[in-house]
Amino acid sequence: MNIRPNTLAMDAAASGVTQTSDGMLAVHPGDLDAAVSPGLPALRRLSQGSEGATVSRNLPVGTSTQNIDRAVRAGIAHLTGGLAPSALAGAFFDWAVHLWASPGKRSELVGQAWTAVIESAIFASRCAAGVPDDPCRCALPQDNRFRASEWQGFPFNAYAHAFLSIERWWEAATTGIRGVSKQHENAVTFVARQVLDIAAPSNFIWTNPSALNRTLSEGGMNLVRGFSNFVEDARRSVVGEGPVGYEAFKVGKTVAVTPGKVVHRTPLAEIIQYGPATDQVRPEPIVIVPAWIMKYYILDLSPANSLVKFLTEQGFTVFMISWKNPGSEDREMSFDDYRKEGVLPAIEAALAITGAESVHAVGYCLGGTLLAIAAAAMARNNDDRLASLSFLAAQVDFTEAGELMLFINESQVAFLEDMMWERGYLDAKEMAGAFQLLRSNDLIWSRAVHDYLMGERSTPIDIMAWNADATRMPYRMHSEYLRSLFLNNDLAEGRFKADGRAISVHDIRVPIFVVGTKQDHIAPWRSVHKFHFLADADVTFVLTNGGHNAGVLSEPGHRNRRFRMALHRHGEQYADPDTWLAMTPPQEGSWWPAWSAWIAEKSGSLISPPRLGRTDGKFVPLEDAPGRYVLMK
Repeated sequence: MNIRPNTLAMDAAASGVTQTSDGMLAVHPGDLDAAVSPGLPALRRLSQGSEGATVSRNLPVGTSTQNIDRAVRAGIAHLTGGLAPSALAGAFFDWAVHLWASPGKRSELVGQAWTAVIESAIFASRCAAGVPDDPCRCALPQDNRFRASEWQGFPFNAYAHAFLSIERWWEAATTGIRGVSKQHENAVTFVARQVLDIAAPSNFIWTNPSALNRTLSEGGMNLVRGFSNFVEDARRSVVGEGPVGYEAFKVGKTVAVTPGKVVHRTPLAEIIQYGPATDQVRPEPIVIVPAWIMKYYILDLSPANSLVKFLTEQGFTVFMISWKNPGSEDREMSFDDYRKEGVLPAIEAALAITGAESVHAVGYCLGGTLLAIAAAAMARNNDDRLASLSFLAAQVDFTEAGELMLFINESQVAFLEDMMWERGYLDAKEMAGAFQLLRSNDLIWSRAVHDYLMGERSTPIDIMAWNADATRMPYRMHSEYLRSLFLNNDLAEGRFKADGRAISVHDIRVPIFVVGTKQDHIAPWRSVHKFHFLADADVTFVLTNGGHNAGVLSEPGHRNRRFRMALHRHGEQYADPDTWLAMTPPQEGSWWPAWSAWIAEKSGSLISPPRLGRTDGKFVPLEDAPGRYVLMK
């Protein structure tokens, strides 16, 4: 097996590497096994081929001992789902040491434990005597598992009360200990909550009144169906299939069906131009930069909730970036490559096809962060091709980046880097597992009760199918993302570089429209709100109800939708998030019409729609939307 010298540097004596006459490094598989040890096959898997194959370019350089360490940690990562044991151990050590040094806190916890035991006993005896009582009066604010009427009867209310008392005690035990870092406190609290959730009475048939009643009324047939559901889900997980019902949502058939053409393709992105839905359109096109953590069609789901379709019906010409699902061959794709191979070509294509002088650029989630970087670089270079910027649930300051910060510290990032080093990417399963843990009650346990204890199947919906259509993250890009943005906060503090030169969000001067979602655990709205003091421009901020995805998918007619909206002009005094919330009244309905009106105000007069692509040059239509990149598994 031959490896180029700049791809994998090892100490020759220790690893069995010799240099050939043509400058290549020859690795002898037998010697490599001896150096790494029989229990660590990760290094051999890097070649992904037989003798004579060439390893992916630019693997991180390291000595043989460093590469052994990486291989060990990569192997551990497969067993832990990508979570670093060292990071969790450090958090628990910090908590335990400070708790040991806090005798007052310990005595307080002992008192609370005795109080909880006595209260639970009194509660159970009262309920057994027929006195009704609500077990949820000691529940944490976010815990809604036991609020249904079935949990009000004895003995189930006693089970719930006892569990919630334990949950409340552990909340007190893991928080408020002087000296523990905030991240370690959050991590310990998070792990304690995950362990407790496993033992919740709602998860077991004999302590769940709904499941028990269903079992008695059906003679256990619900459990038969539930076991069948479990076996089917296990089979699908092993073979890599999506959830049951996933097959009903076919990309290009039932989702991502807005008509259009792929008008350009780069190694990282396809640029889709959508067909007009009106006789006249605004001259300035809209260019959408989606996240590449998941696939773009979250913004073009079913026709009823497609943001793309809505915009075309409002008289806009829309261009969308569809990102490639990277593989091991893309391991060296950098964060800046996504800007140069995605954002900039999309802007160029939109202007060349429409003949406009500027575009309205829109960024969602990580795509919004990338768009902010691109816009700051364009402002630095006096590039005036942006008419406005819209950021949907996107962050540029990561000091308050939500529950994902539970997993982001030096130990965890190094662990993830070693895992990606082996394969060249972060697998979708690791990301999906982390997101599920953040909302384990909703995404894991409630589904297990519904499907396995109740024996029912949830009706699949388009957003669930999209969520199962996961993507990978290239090694280099994801490492830069975690280190430069999450760990070091380089973008907000003026250290992030584009084309080798530092950029600043403060240089952006075009009007900005920012959307935060109230229940967002990925991009908390208070973090998104920081656009107000980071950008030196007029900022229109919208806060909508819903979460990271559901809050953005807020089509007109969607029930129970509300939003708040206010303009902060350049030069006005800053209002912190809580002050902004108190000053801004809520409005009923979707924020989409208000946003489209905002873009229209910053656009020219209506004109005839442009053609799809060009008949000359490099923007000739290649194929129908949604293209081929979105179909890559």
